[in-house]
Parts: sequence; C-alpha cells; structure tokens
Amino acid sequence: MSKRGRGFVLGCEEDDGDAQTELAQNVEDLRGTLKTNMDQEMEPGLDQVLNKDPGLDQVLNQDPGLDSGDSVDLEDLEDYERRIVVGICAMTKKSRSKPMVQILERLCRFDFIQVTVFPEDVILEQPPENWPLCDVLVSFHSKGFPLDKAVEYSKLRNPLLINDLDMQYYIQDRREVYRILQEEGIDLPRYAVLNRDPDHPEECNLVEGEDHVEVNGEIFQKPFVEKPVCAEDHNVYIYYPTSAGGGSQRLFRKIGSRSSVYSPESSVRKTGSYIYEEFMPTDGTDVKVYTVGPDYAHAEARKSPALDGKVERDSEGKEVRYPVMLTAMEKLVARKVCLAFKQTVCGFDLLRANGHSFVCDVNGFSFVKNSMKYYDDCAKVLGNLVMRELAPQLHLPWSLPMESEDIPIVPTTSGTMMELRCVIAIIRHGDRTPKQKMKMEVRHPLFFELFEKYGGYKSGKLKLKKPKQLQEVLDIARLLLVELGQHTDCEIEEKKSKLEQLKTVLEMYGHFSGINRKVQLTYLRTGKPQASSGEEDCHKEGPSLLLVLKWGGELTPAGRVQAEELGRAFRCMYPGGQGDYAGFPGCGLLRLHSTYRHDLKIYASDEGRVQMTAAAFAKGLLALEGELTPILVQMVKSANMNGLLDSDCLSDSQNRVKTRLHEILQQDQDFGPDHYQKLAPTQSPSLVNSMNLVQNPVKTCDEVHSLIQSLTSQIRQRLETPTAQNLQLYHSESLELMLQRWSKLERDFRMKSGRYDISKIPDIYDCIKYDSQHNASLGLDQTQDLFRLSRALADIVIPQEYGISKEEKLDIAQTYCVPLMKKIQLDLQRTHEDEAVNKLHPLYSRGVMSPGRHVRTRLYFTSESHVHSLLNMFRYGGLLNEEQDAQWKQAMEYLSAVPELNYMTQIVIMLYEDNNKDPSSEERFHVELHFSPGVRGCESESAPQGFGFRPASSENKDKRPDQGSLEDLSQDQPDQALLMSEPISIQRRSPMVRNRKTGSMEVLSECAQSKGGPLRLFSSGSRQSPEFKPNPGLGFEGCSMVPSIFPLETLHNSLSLKQVDEFLHRVCKTQDQDHNRTNAVLMESPAHLRASSEAYLQQFLHSFGGVPSSGPSSPVHESLASSFSFSQ
Repeated sequence: MSKRGRGFVLGCEEDDGDAQTELAQNVEDLRGTLKTNMDQEMEPGLDQVLNKDPGLDQVLNQDPGLDSGDSVDLEDLEDYERRIVVGICAMTKKSRSKPMVQILERLCRFDFIQVTVFPEDVILEQPPENWPLCDVLVSFHSKGFPLDKAVEYSKLRNPLLINDLDMQYYIQDRREVYRILQEEGIDLPRYAVLNRDPDHPEECNLVEGEDHVEVNGEIFQKPFVEKPVCAEDHNVYIYYPTSAGGGSQRLFRKIGSRSSVYSPESSVRKTGSYIYEEFMPTDGTDVKVYTVGPDYAHAEARKSPALDGKVERDSEGKEVRYPVMLTAMEKLVARKVCLAFKQTVCGFDLLRANGHSFVCDVNGFSFVKNSMKYYDDCAKVLGNLVMRELAPQLHLPWSLPMESEDIPIVPTTSGTMMELRCVIAIIRHGDRTPKQKMKMEVRHPLFFELFEKYGGYKSGKLKLKKPKQLQEVLDIARLLLVELGQHTDCEIEEKKSKLEQLKTVLEMYGHFSGINRKVQLTYLRTGKPQASSGEEDCHKEGPSLLLVLKWGGELTPAGRVQAEELGRAFRCMYPGGQGDYAGFPGCGLLRLHSTYRHDLKIYASDEGRVQMTAAAFAKGLLALEGELTPILVQMVKSANMNGLLDSDCLSDSQNRVKTRLHEILQQDQDFGPDHYQKLAPTQSPSLVNSMNLVQNPVKTCDEVHSLIQSLTSQIRQRLETPTAQNLQLYHSESLELMLQRWSKLERDFRMKSGRYDISKIPDIYDCIKYDSQHNASLGLDQTQDLFRLSRALADIVIPQEYGISKEEKLDIAQTYCVPLMKKIQLDLQRTHEDEAVNKLHPLYSRGVMSPGRHVRTRLYFTSESHVHSLLNMFRYGGLLNEEQDAQWKQAMEYLSAVPELNYMTQIVIMLYEDNNKDPSSEERFHVELHFSPGVRGCESESAPQGFGFRPASSENKDKRPDQGSLEDLSQDQPDQALLMSEPISIQRRSPMVRNRKTGSMEVLSECAQSKGGPLRLFSSGSRQSPEFKPNPGLGFEGCSMVPSIFPLETLHNSLSLKQVDEFLHRVCKTQDQDHNRTNAVLMESPAHLRASSEAYLQQFLHSFGGVPSSGPSSPVHESLASSFSFSQ
C-alpha cells in the first residue's frame, strides 16, 4: 500500500506579515480537516467517539514562527502520539446509524485509532480535495451518494480502502453481480437476462405462455422470479402457476410492516430489463450473511418477504431475525464473495433449498443490527486489519497479534502443550414441572383400531403426541363414557374413573398447542399381568393394550435460565483468551466459532423439555439473542431414531429389578444386614446413608402418606379463603391444579390392599422438590419433613431402578445407551481422522494458522435414564481398575457419594492432541472425563466435594481463572432472583436480568474479575436479589430462586484415546439382539377387534351432536385438525 504525501506549503506570499497570517489560517484549516463537524445532529454517543485529541490542539496552537514557503509535514507536528485516522465517508443516515455508532465506539478503543466522519454537506457540496484527510477510508454507496467523487478522493489521497470503490459500480447492476458470482464458481439459481436495449435486439427475445416464459431460448416454468437489473430497484415479482391460483407476489423495500403484496396480475412486465430465475423453495426462510473480511461471517435467518409480505417484528418493533450456523461450503462461499467483490464489510443473501445453498443477491456494505457480539467482533476485525496494514508504515509501537488465540491449546499435567480437538457432553434437561402419569389396560376395538392405524403392530408400541392423534384418543374416551352413562350394563371393560381422568387431562387448557401431553400404547399379547395379590381386578385372558397417559414435565423459566447460564459458562471450557481476548473468559470459543473452526452439532431427545433445554444452552453457549423457538428449529437436531437419546419401554432385566426392589421395600421391619446386602451390594455411601435414615421402609411410607394427607388438607383450606381465586402459583399453576396433583398421589401411593406403590416415590419427591423450590411462599406446614423423607426413599429407589448389582446395572445400561456410546466412539474417531466435514479448505484460509484443524463439539441432551445408564457404564464397565489407578479410585468414591443426578447433570469427555508426539503413539491423543451432578438441591450442604476441574493441570497451580477452562462465575454481576410471588411467563424475556446484552464483551469482562479460588462453573450459592431475605418458615432457604449448578469435577485426566476406544468397543460389542427392546413376535390383531370401528366412531360423533366446550373440537374435518400445532 503506497503512502500518500503528508506535506503542504504554509504561506507562499512575499509579505512576511501576510505569511504569518496565512500560516495561522493554514493551521486552522488543518485542524478542521482532522476533526469532525460537531455542529451536526448525530446519534447519541457518537460525539463521545469523535472527540478531538487534546494533544493535537497543543500542536496546532503552537506559535507559528515559520518562514514563508517552509514545508511543514504532519509528522513534524506530531510531538503527541500519532494516530491512524479512519474516515467514514457515507450519507448521514448511514454514518450515524446505530450499528455504525456501536462499531465506531468500539473501534476507538484501539490506542492508535481515531475516527473522522465526513459531514454530508461536505461530501455533496465540496470538491474531494477539500474533504478531510484520513489514512483509512470506509466509504460505500447508498441512495444519493456521489460515488464518482469518492473514487476521485481515493485516487487523490490514496488511503487504505476497507471496501473497494470501483467494485461498487458492479454491485449496483444485478447482471454484473451474477456474472462475477458465476466466474467464482458460486451456485446461483438458474437464470437468464432480458436486456431491452435497442442496440442489442438479440438479447430481448421474450415469449410468454400461460404458465411459463421463454427468455432468449431459456424456459422458466412458474413459479419464477423477475428482478430488475438495477440493484437499487427492489420491485421484485414472483409469478405463480394457474394451478396455484395464478397472480404474482410483488416485493418491495419494507414499508412499515409490509414487504410484499399479492397481485392478481399474471403477465410479466413489458418495459425495462430484467433477470428471470427459478423460484427456490426455502420453506419460508431467507438467510442473510454478513462478512467482516474473508475469515469472519455472521448469518441470520428471517421470514421470507415472499411468504405473506408481513414483516415479523418483536415487542420493540424490530424485524425478527435469528442467527444461524453456516455449513462448511457456505463459509467458503462467504469468503469467495468477500474477496471477489473486494468488500471487507459485505452482505449477501443465501437461499437454502433442496439441500443446497444459492446466492441470490450481493448487497455490498451491510451491518448486522442489534447484535452486541457482532459489534464487538466487527470492530476487532477491522481494528486489527487497520493496525496490521498501517502500524509498520507509521512506526507505531503496536505488536501484531498472532493467531494463537484461535488455537485452543492447554498445558498438560506434565507441562507440555496440547490442542483441544473434541468436546462431547451428555446433559440432562433443566428444571421442569412435575411429570404425571396414568396407566390403564384397554381392550375396546376402537383402541385397537387406533393402534393399527398408526402402525403400532410393527414394533408392538406406539407413541401419540400430535394434536390430531390426541384428539382421536379424546374422542374415544368421550364415546366410551357416554356409552357407560347411557347403558350401565354394557360390557365396556375400561374403568370409568380411568376414562374420566383420561378425558380430563386431554381436555386441559382447551387445546393441544404447546402442551406436553402424550399417550403411549403397548401391545400385550396375553393381557396385563397381575402386579400384586391386592389388585382389585382379576386377570382377563386375551390381548390388550397398555395405555400410558403422560402430562406435565414442561421446562420451567428457571430451567431455561439454568440451561442458558450453563451454556454461557461452558464457553470457558474452551481454551483461549490470550492476546486480544485476555481478560474475556469464554471468548476463545466465540472466536473459534466465528472463524469457522468450530464444528458444533446439538442433539436432543424428542421430549419438549429436553429440546428447549438444548436451545437455551445453545443460546448461552454461542451468545445468541432472541427467543428459543427459532434457535431450536435451526440448531437442535432431533435424535429419537435408533434409541440414541430416547427409551420407550423397560427391559426384562429392569422389570425384574423393579419387582425385587418393591418386594424389599414392602417389608415392615427395620433394615438389617441382609437388607443392606440385597439392596446395596455396591456399598454406595449415598445409598447406605439413605437406608440409615429410612430404617423401616413401610413406617417411613406411612409417615410420607400422612404428610401428603396433611398437605392436601392444608391446600383445601387455602382454597376456601377469599383470596384463593387470585392466588397464582409458579408457572401459572393454580391451587386447584396443585391439589389435583397431590390428591392423585395420595390416592395412588397407598393401594386398596394397604400396601404402597413404590413406583410413586419418585413422583412424590418430584412434586415436593418442585413445590419447595417454587411455591415455598405458600408457607405450608411440614413440607420440610416430607421433602427429607421422600428424598431418602427416592435416593434408594431411583438409582436402584437401573440395577441393584453391578451386573444388573451394566445390563440395564446397555439397554439404554449402547447407541449413544457407539455415537460417542464415532465422534472421537472422526476427530483425529482425516475428515473433510466442517473444515476450511487450506486454499481459502489465509490468516488462519491451521485451517484444516477444528474443534468438534457434540452436545447430547437427554433424560435421567440415559444419564444414569451412561454413568453406570463408565463406573462398572471396566474402563479402569480402581486398585491400580488412584485417581480413578478417588473418582469412584466421589460418584458413590453423589445421592442424586439432578437437572443439568453433565458427563463431559474432552479429547486433546499433543502434536509433539508421534502420530502412532498412544500419547498422541489424550482424553479427560468430567462430571457434574447438576443443579444444587434445596439442602446441598452435605453434597460431596470433588477435586476440581483438571486438578493436576499446571494451569491450576497458580489459580488463574483467565488462563484455562472453567471460570469462577461467583463474581459475576448479580442477577435478579426468581421470586415466586411473581410468576414468570414463558413468553416474557429470560428472568435473569442483565444491565447489558448477553454476549457482549462488556458482560463477559465482568466474569474476568474473579481472583483466586478453585475453578468453578457457578458460585456456591443461589442467585438472589439483594432485597430477598428468605424466611425459614416459608420453606427452604434459597429454594424460591434459581439454584446454581455444581461445578464440573474431573474424574480422570490422563486417559489415552486407545483406552477409551477399546472400552467403548468392548461394551458396545456385548450388546446384541438379545437386548432388543421390542417384541419381535406379535400376534396378528384379531379380526373381531378390527371391525368397522371407524364407522362406529363417526356414527357416534354424529349422534352426539358436538363436544363439550371444555375440550378441543373433534377433528371430523381435516381443516380443524390442521389448525392445531403441538410443540415436540
């Protein structure tokens, strides 16, 4: 880059007095060129950015004692610190826009950069030689901007150009844009150009048919797109075929909340030149990509303007956009576009259709709106670019930051350096409402008809959760109840009380949209076996269906906060933060992600609470903004195939374990040595402690049942008070619903035989834990006793349901998580193999030291069963020998002392590569295993303490939290507590209130102020507002807030990849067809059960004449069914 001349002549006249006057005038002119016209109205905050340098005043106001004709160079005047002047030459609307102001504010934080904004009147009215001087020019065309003058200025002053000016002429012509894109090998929609130019009649051959046009021999069937060749003309038309109604959609630049309108006109325009191209089906979404240099791109999706023309806006009136991830090929496209058009800051449009991505428009200079993270990144990239190019020329004392901040390197326990290659995390979902379940055996032909209709006979089980499916179950329940009411002697075998409960639950809320409810049907070839001698009904012969109705279990606002906060803290597991990012923990990951070297995939089971947890975690991890739903749609993959993260039924082994567990806990006597041997053969301290507290299981169950009765009595009394109707509990629950919850448990826990249904213990603990944390303000008596006793029972029942002996634990664990373990094995193998997926092409990776390297992150969100099973596999599967490995022995002792795998429990596997070792050596790849028991309970003071995160690592020796992985967030800015007297609506913003937008570097810098102490994810206490003072009489201290999360503890940090791979191969190999959880041999459905029940149902609905208003309408019309939407 050649340097422009900096000298000018001060005074040329003969008269010395005039020379002095002229010199003073020249100095004043110089001051005017080096400061911004502050008299013009500008965006708030911009005046602070553009303050003139006080040192410059002293230089310019010095005594002008120079002889006439002396040449004064600016560098001779600079006794002060030299600054690089960045000039902003654009129309006022652009130069003072909010994104520009935000970025300039950050750009001015560079020590040697000063910003000058060219006044619009100077740009329009003054010749380029009178424009302010600058070293770097940011100039771009918009309506009314004199691009010719800007080009002339560039030739005159020769500044460093951020965006090439000559190429901006091409960007104004869509024909040239498409030509350049085609030359670069970038995919475009198929197109043809119609030039209505009298001098070139051969380019104006248009033949229009009813459902197509032929342009210069190229045929385009409707729908097709018609674009003016002038890029400034936004009147783009889309023409529809007659089979779809014909007409056209007319797009235009947004006016208010409209971006297009439908027109019945089907004929193409007859004047002007146009590009005709194929219409690409994008499912109603467009992707806008914003580059800042060839190695950075930010992508956002928005509702396509062609969809219905209505602009989606949020509560603040801003267009709804949400960040999306670019594929490896799309990242290469972004780089090509940036370089081909020579536009450092450049926006372009992507259409994702049919598995491919097509560029359909290049906009030139464009900024992202309302993204603090983008503002931070953009200023950083531009500032570094400017300093890299000009600092050496100007002899500024600025060291070029190396790309080491991109390389995720950590020290090993022996002091050598390793590169992070892979992070795999298995995470349980966040805090949820209590799950509720009802089982019933059904034999009516209508249920068998439904089972067959949706393919239940293929696997012997069926899951129904779509609105139309649930509606059909509701219709059957209503039908049978009416039949029972009209004919008391009819032979309907379904219990009336169960049918009524089925109907009541399905009618809750009046609709199915967004409610977590589902029905599971399992084929029983010989009917349901008799569970105990005390059951009321005798066993019936013949096939039946086991109907399981599940409801509740929705992710709470607290659960969303927990997931988002954990995602934010998870960033700090990724090494980085050196160089420019020093003091900003977690920015290593964000930098890695922005430079395309982070291969991230997020999987979740099909449960709504699990998927929303994954979306909230992703929001915190990647500093995303906005609502969770679009993040979920774009970034979370459903992993419900092949049992990867879902498990629909119990294995025979688990059924046997549950039966034996129930038998032991039904014995009315104190636990003796035999009981400890039968129930706790692994001698787990947490299990033994719970048994010591329970002593006699039957008497403890008596006490628990009595406490539940007391609780329901208190709730009934509250309902009789005048204020009961206005009392709203957490998550919009009412006292009536709370009473229904507890009354059902009261009925179901003690059976008619007088024995207790042990399977209800987890549900009881679930409910009291929920109410103790979220509804403590009710001040119900004896809730602490109920919590303590039910937790002790649950700490026995829940972990032992996954196996009592080590052999049973392994057997059951294989049933649940072998598919997941095979996937983990594949993730680890693909990381160190030569794989082309999600890597930058070396030819396009200037500025990145190792473009072929990337960090693979795989996040698996699932339920408690998979977490228990996977942990059991690591504990008892023979990964290491406790007697021969002291660290593993300590880890096993720690895990044995953990009583509960609570919400947000994490199992984390991290793979590192030591590039100094031989590639074939076992020491080349290094694996670490970490664990956290998740959210802190209401009484976590007795929770076991681990040994910290990477305890033997050298970076922990000096306790410097900004040098490595997990940060101590205890010094983070206090967030507002979730006071349950003010329930938080899901539709509102996250209840964790921050003074600044999450994801900005300012927020991250708050985390960096912690000094000393062990490395922790979260502080030890719950987040709490300053004004909150817990009342011991209203429940448990800290439980009416969002509890914090236990830090990650290292189980082992010196495993070899070979050890882990052999372990995973061994445990997966032993799982064969014997563990297939489906019944392969199913009897054909009896013919008499498949009678014309559909006609019977329709006849009933017709005679019934409608449905109660308390529930959804029956989907007898397809249009009705399609109006429902159900969150999966």
